[in-house]
Amino acid sequence: MPPHNENLVQNILKRAEDIYNLLSPGIPTEWLSSDLTVAQLRVMLVLLAEGPTRMSVIASNLDIALSTATGIVDNLVKKGLVIREADSQDRRLVICRLSPTGQDNLSKLWTSGQFQMEKLLEGLTADELRKSAEVAEILYKNISRQKGIRDRSTAR
Repeated sequence: MPPHNENLVQNILKRAEDIYNLLSPGIPTEWLSSDLTVAQLRVMLVLLAEGPTRMSVIASNLDIALSTATGIVDNLVKKGLVIREADSQDRRLVICRLSPTGQDNLSKLWTSGQFQMEKLLEGLTADELRKSAEVAEILYKNISRQKGIRDRSTAR
């Protein structure tokens, strides 16, 4: 990355940190009232991203021991947030997936994040909102390119 771009990236990251620090007292109550541990939330996020997943994949993605992943999943099963099933092709393998309740809990966390974003955009002028939408579109296209996803907005 050219030095000038590197400086711009650092400026953006610094400003993002400043924004986070201003918002941190406003952590959504859904996050604070959750009885999930960070480890449990991490497992749930892996399941959200991966879909139904073997226990060994969860452990690998989180860089934790299989026994640790098993203990975390056991607690999530007790809370009704994750479902454990035997693999239909190899009954020795355990497949984990989010339960409907687990999906709902993550959805509520996502919704509270969207509320935070709405707060950030509140009070902007129409021109500032257009610029923000343009930046959001640029970021979306960049991550889509990185992931090899074809832009749906131009595929029509």
